[in-house]
Amino acid sequence: MSTAANRTTGPDHLWTVDEHLEDILATVRPLEPIELQLLDAQGCVLVEDITVPVSLPPFDNSSMDGYAVRVTDVAGASEEYPAVLTVVGDVAAGQAEPLHVGPGEAARIMTGAPLPPGAEAVVPVEWTDGGLGEGPVTGMRARSQAPEAAGGHVHVYRSAEARAHVRAKGSDVKAGDRALDAGTILGPPQIALLAAIGRGTVRVRPRPRVVVMSTGSELVQPDEQLGDGQIYDSNSFALTAAARDAGAIAYRVGAVADDAETLRDTIEDQLVRADLLVTTGGVSVGAYDVVKEALSSVGDEDEEGAGIDFRKLAMQPGKPQGFGTIGPDHIPLLALPGNPVSSYVSFELFARPAIRTLMGLDDVHRPRTRATLTTDKALTSPKGRRQFLRGTYADGEVTPVGGAGSHLVAALAQADALIVVPEDVVSVEPGTEVEVVLLG
Repeated sequence: MSTAANRTTGPDHLWTVDEHLEDILATVRPLEPIELQLLDAQGCVLVEDITVPVSLPPFDNSSMDGYAVRVTDVAGASEEYPAVLTVVGDVAAGQAEPLHVGPGEAARIMTGAPLPPGAEAVVPVEWTDGGLGEGPVTGMRARSQAPEAAGGHVHVYRSAEARAHVRAKGSDVKAGDRALDAGTILGPPQIALLAAIGRGTVRVRPRPRVVVMSTGSELVQPDEQLGDGQIYDSNSFALTAAARDAGAIAYRVGAVADDAETLRDTIEDQLVRADLLVTTGGVSVGAYDVVKEALSSVGDEDEEGAGIDFRKLAMQPGKPQGFGTIGPDHIPLLALPGNPVSSYVSFELFARPAIRTLMGLDDVHRPRTRATLTTDKALTSPKGRRQFLRGTYADGEVTPVGGAGSHLVAALAQADALIVVPEDVVSVEPGTEVEVVLLG
């Protein structure tokens, strides 16, 4: 069960936002690490520091198509007085036995090919005649020259400094350097680096599997025909998307009707693929609050210590909440309110940090900042409740969008921030500096 069991609280206790979040984060534990193939590890969090076993690049190589030369052989070269060098052959990327470049010689070299012994620089093919005796190679002709046969000559029309157009061994990272730190989330650039240093697998915490379900007999799936008194199920779509945005593998379950036995069976069926369960709706004091009915006594039948605690929070929106663990593996379950804004705000404040904790991250919260409130009139807030209003943030200013109603989905779609009004504040005047939770 959650650590709420250790608190002296009754059904009428009004929890603070911080108490509820603390209870969640004290209960949720990071997932056990596993070894995954690189592409399977995308979005996962490293649990080990990665040290570079081989320098990148592993050898000096050319950054251009051109000719590998000795600096003294092209010193003072110009279009009027070109350096004429004997071409000893080609050096291609991946070539195992590079040619040797001696005095008065050059080797045609491809981008990425190892700098041959004796060569000190690379002159781009555009600085030469391409071995055709026709002046500097430019445009399409620069890209279409046939490989120079050994024994021919190339005219070089510009001098080159030592190491010109040469990528030095270890100029990216050196053997023994730390490539990635434990705690890094693996995105495409990090996976590229792992592959480049020869790592085919990596030890990570897997992405959490989150199951999201809505409750309510009035809910209809998009593209279906609405009947009298029915609405479309938006919560399960919003929260599944939010779980994926947080880094989880999310599964959406179709809306469950207001029947406690059906809901309980559905939840039990989902336990096999869940590291976290999130439900919306059915957690307040109505006659059909099936989540409370289905789960309030679940601890009596499951493993010792499991159970869901339903509580009231000193916040708006999102006063009714539920949290605990369920099943023999003690899978965490967050029961969120059913109003769209309430469920989304609750997810951002409580479910997202839980997901990030499962991932093994240190910083699990959305970033916060201070911003100047820009509005035509003062904002009001109920005393004793921490209010979270939707807003748009830019350049140190935040502007409210929509009202305080927990059903205003259209306004929520315009918001990229939450304006935080503390419990002891009942009015916020325009121009006041406020705390802002950044959602984007």
